[in-house]
Amino acid sequence: MNDGILQEGLFIDGISKAAVSGEVREIINPATESVIAVVADGGSDDINIAVERAEAAFRKSWKKCHSRDRTKMLLALAGLIRSHSESLAVLESRNTGKPIRDARGEIGLAADCFEYYAGAINKIGGQTVPVSSQGVNMTFREPIGVCGLIVPWNFPLVITAWKVAPALAMGNCVILKPATQTPLSALQLGRLALEAGIPPGVLNIVPGEGNQAGEAIVRHPGVRKIAFTGSTTVGKDVMRLAAEHIKPVTLELGGKSANIVFADANLEKAIDGAVWSVLGNAGQDCCARSRLLVEKSLYPSFVDALEEKFRTVKLGEPLDESTEMGPLITRQHRERVEKYIELGQSEGANLRCGGDAPDFENGYYLNPTLFTDVTPKMYIMQEEIFGPVLCAMPFEDEADAIRIANESIYGLSGSVWTRDGGKALRVARAVETGVISINSAHSAHLETPFGGMKESGIGRELGLAVLDNYCELKSVYFHTEE
Repeated sequence: MNDGILQEGLFIDGISKAAVSGEVREIINPATESVIAVVADGGSDDINIAVERAEAAFRKSWKKCHSRDRTKMLLALAGLIRSHSESLAVLESRNTGKPIRDARGEIGLAADCFEYYAGAINKIGGQTVPVSSQGVNMTFREPIGVCGLIVPWNFPLVITAWKVAPALAMGNCVILKPATQTPLSALQLGRLALEAGIPPGVLNIVPGEGNQAGEAIVRHPGVRKIAFTGSTTVGKDVMRLAAEHIKPVTLELGGKSANIVFADANLEKAIDGAVWSVLGNAGQDCCARSRLLVEKSLYPSFVDALEEKFRTVKLGEPLDESTEMGPLITRQHRERVEKYIELGQSEGANLRCGGDAPDFENGYYLNPTLFTDVTPKMYIMQEEIFGPVLCAMPFEDEADAIRIANESIYGLSGSVWTRDGGKALRVARAVETGVISINSAHSAHLETPFGGMKESGIGRELGLAVLDNYCELKSVYFHTEE
């Protein structure tokens, strides 16, 4: 500790150490623009060391660890996350700028995730399969080995848990690369894992640039599986690089989800859902319902009510209990979002509110922004803005809503609001998306598969389905003929 600034190394083989290069990176609080930590900046040499240690831990201990013992260790880790929940929430809030109330909820979700997969460990097995030959065929789920997990900056500990928990549950070792902007909670997780009894080398954490540490993880022949969450552009690069060694990939990428509101919807709930499905986490959410489609007869009154709600959202210091929306992650990211706002105006969209920064002394804040009367082909309706920007337009009927919703390269999430059950299910089935909610803006549930269609990714996180991503299915035929 130096003047309140954290000093963090890489976490490899249970030890905090400097990067081979000696490089470090300053971590900035986006609400205050002040340095809160200095963290070692890993590169390819550090990845080589981490893979070597992970491979050794896999062979010597983790692969042989009994399922009951893995269960106990993951449960212990969940308990430690809960016992440190407030300090972790404050750390996450300071590192990301998210409101402390949201950060507390996310820490709880991370603990839930480790508990869920701890409970799944001894429930997942193989089968005996009848075959035409004389004998019996058995299938076994075997761990892959070393898995490379790359997580984004918007939900650092939650998405880390989504990947680390099932990977460890299936007996794999992990090289985790947190985002360069938000490595602090992941590094703390590494120390808690060690305290929970997870052997050194099983969970290794290497912060670093994507084109350095991230690329080294994807290219390394000793890393047998890649799970990446991030932008579609980078996801395509990850897929190309992984092809060099034919290693499996799970990709959870961008989104531009549709929020479809019919005239018979519960308006109070639909308006609240429309607000927080795009302003939650300051819009920095791949599941954000950033395309609002409202039935034509309801459209004028709905957007009026929406504008009123947008103007009353409380921005402020993330550690203030009353704050509803914090800053964007960096100055550069805010400038990127502002360019989209300028582009929307130049395209002829009607800027109803927002588009500017509040009069705060510090922080990368941006006021909630509402565009109305957009058209489906506008850039702001097609490209992922990843900020507190909502684009609204009317639709004629059910078929029109489905057509507009599917005019996108993305297919991650979405919502349908109506009291008509048949219509709700028809539309939900017709929209080309991996996850969709009816009369709700809640996308991800720990117990169910989560992931996208089209350029929103391949594979699924969460639920029991994700465990197949972290194992190899082996068939063993036992010939019994005398």
